[in-house]
Amino acid sequence: MTESSELQSKPESQGGMWLGLVAIVLGTFVSVLNSSLMNVALTKFVAVFGSDVQTIQWVITGYMLASAVVIPMSGFLGARFGTKTIFLYSVAGFTIGSVLCGMAWSASSLIMFRILQGIAGGFIMPVGMSIIYSTFPRDKISTAMGLWGVAAMVAPALGPTFGGYLIQYYSWRLLFFINIPIGIFAVVMGRILLKETPKKEGLKFDTLGAVLSITFFGTLLLALSKGQQEGWTSLYIVSLLFVSAASLLLLIWVELGSPQPVMDLRIFQNMKFTISVIASSLVMMGMLGGTFLTPLYLQNIQSLTAMQTGLVLMPQSVAMALMMPISGKLFDRFGIIPIGLVGLSVLGITTMDLHHLTTDTPRFWLEAVLTVRGMAIGLCMMPLTTAGMMSVKPQQVGNASPLSNVCRQVAGSMGIAIFTVIMSDRQIVHGQHITESVSVDNFFASDTISALAGSVYQWGIDMSTATGAATSVLAGIIQKEAMTRAIADTFYISAVPAFLCIPFLFFLHTRKKAASAPADGAAAKAPEAGDALKPDAPKPDAPKPVLEPVKA
Repeated sequence: MTESSELQSKPESQGGMWLGLVAIVLGTFVSVLNSSLMNVALTKFVAVFGSDVQTIQWVITGYMLASAVVIPMSGFLGARFGTKTIFLYSVAGFTIGSVLCGMAWSASSLIMFRILQGIAGGFIMPVGMSIIYSTFPRDKISTAMGLWGVAAMVAPALGPTFGGYLIQYYSWRLLFFINIPIGIFAVVMGRILLKETPKKEGLKFDTLGAVLSITFFGTLLLALSKGQQEGWTSLYIVSLLFVSAASLLLLIWVELGSPQPVMDLRIFQNMKFTISVIASSLVMMGMLGGTFLTPLYLQNIQSLTAMQTGLVLMPQSVAMALMMPISGKLFDRFGIIPIGLVGLSVLGITTMDLHHLTTDTPRFWLEAVLTVRGMAIGLCMMPLTTAGMMSVKPQQVGNASPLSNVCRQVAGSMGIAIFTVIMSDRQIVHGQHITESVSVDNFFASDTISALAGSVYQWGIDMSTATGAATSVLAGIIQKEAMTRAIADTFYISAVPAFLCIPFLFFLHTRKKAASAPADGAAAKAPEAGDALKPDAPKPDAPKPVLEPVKA
């Protein structure tokens, strides 16, 4: 089955296969771009709809939950109706959701349309990955995945800057309407160029497994996203975590006993795939940790606007995008260990280097470190994923891709939650330490307050009010310094996942075995694969009748 699928895909790869990849890349790009555009628009939504931040946050949270809970079902739907069909309907549904979001008239309608958009958009990435792994030849998969990964990296680079520009100079509705031409083009390209995969008739939908997976991922992601806001020990969060844990246990029990599970957990018996998922999830945690912390630093400490923050972050994302296809070529040539060691080591070192952040860190230094860090992420992220997916049997790709995607999404949310808790705790610790070190009766503190009060007093304000204002300013400076140190400490800790991934590389390394096995297999299969070798095929068998009489 493997040989025939590869032989069928080779002619296809020389024709419209690479053009078909454009449709997958565009579909992925538009979904990731839309998510990154929302991060800079929450304040605008609050002002436009007269709502509050807690309600408007569901514009992001609702989409994230909706897209995550449908990912596990993409394997079944792709097998039942064909991956091309599901991909096209997903991109089309996402585009229609964008139209509805752009026409929203209230916060409630916007949240509802975002959830519908998330339900459709959740299938785009896992189904797109399944198409790549099921249609491209094995020796082209890493290159195709590198090109596909460009979309996931370019979109976050453009999102904050482009979103800030649209909000500042045009209308917030363009944040959604901009998806329409890209989505339509992706659907048309996919309709023409993508090849439909075989459909499996008679599949029964695992309703109980689907309900349990939705419950598990929905409650877990909701708890992770709301934990810091509600309090990790609150009844709301504890209840969500309890339901999540209970549904996970039931999900494992049901899926392992189901002949046609919605999530084929037996794939985790493949240790190479399991290790790949763990390693890529750890890299995702470290990557999103930096993505989460850097805007906080730039906007809260250095007082940059959302658009200026996007410009600072753009070189990092561009570097990631450029390294994606290069890493695919390097993976094919050298295997995962050399590029994995370089990528993970540089990622860990540069992330640790961000521990030196101060309130007045030069912006060019920060951009340089982030750019090198982005190159490291682009170098190691796709090879880690590809190494595991290539170890999966072709008929299991449709189930392996959703598992890989949803695990990385949960890991990313978990990483942001963990780093938020660490940052908040370290800010309290640093704030208390600075306050104790710089008390009110301290000479330097008193001198600073007097100088600030004198400056305020010159504005015509009485001295007692000026002294109070000066004390508040000093307290603000202390809190700003505490937050800077807390972000720096959290960066230091966020380097740990990158270093933890390094030992996993040696379990993923089967490059030499894979090279020797095909070499042996090629010798055995050469008479079948090459027409030029077919006349020579009987030669190894020809001497046997002669040798047997000699032995006799």
